Amino acid sequence: MELEVYNEIKRTVKRMLNLDLENYKDEQMRRRLDSWLVRSGAADWNTYFQRVREDEKERSKFRDYLTINVSAFFRDMERWKSLAEIVIPELLKEVSNKGQLPGGLQIWSAGCSIGAEPYTLAILLDEIAPHRNHHILATDFDQGALQKAIQGGPYTADEIQNLTPAQRNAYLKAGGPPYYVNPSLAKMITFRQHNLFGDPFPQNLDLIVCRNVVIYFTADAKDKLYRQFHASLRPGGVLFVGATEIIPRPFEFGFKNFGISFYKKV
Repeated sequence: MELEVYNEIKRTVKRMLNLDLENYKDEQMRRRLDSWLVRSGAADWNTYFQRVREDEKERSKFRDYLTINVSAFFRDMERWKSLAEIVIPELLKEVSNKGQLPGGLQIWSAGCSIGAEPYTLAILLDEIAPHRNHHILATDFDQGALQKAIQGGPYTADEIQNLTPAQRNAYLKAGGPPYYVNPSLAKMITFRQHNLFGDPFPQNLDLIVCRNVVIYFTADAKDKLYRQFHASLRPGGVLFVGATEIIPRPFEFGFKNFGISFYKKV
């Protein structure tokens, strides 16, 4: 794809979908766009964008494709184990020491995709510290993914494969595949559409979970997000990122290492 064509696509996507592709790595996004045009069967981008203008369903499909959604319950199990055994108990201890017992944790699942991540958080909180006033804000730009999250499914066998038999019995509806979570699990979660590069960030959070999201962004976009995440956390709050999303110089953003994939606000 020629640079001039790509720049015009970026302008059109921003105008039509309110999605700024400038924040995404060029080479990766250009490959995705080339692949999508072939799959669409359109002769060229002008033809395809005419289809997008006229067909709301096509517009939604295109937006869903551009905002990459790959997720599963307890994805990267070792990191979730660290969260359950080290990070959450530490955060709960800090909350209790402030005299907020039996208060709960304020958590943001940023880029929550189809909901597997916030539901995983809800499962952990119910197992570790039930009957506390926990709240999880789960956000994503993709309205289609959010709709699946709000409905609690359907989830495939692959997406729920890391759940133990006991967790499946406790937190999923009977039957399946496909699988749906029990409505009771959603009680501590608020789902909301949110643009990481345009909307205000929540504040005074204990934990931000943003995994396998920033890997697709440019270095400048990552830096901006890390600074905003830092501002959103309360002192001592923790940022939980994906396995390949290491922050090279966390101190420059006001963080210190708190284990693999975890950064504590200082």
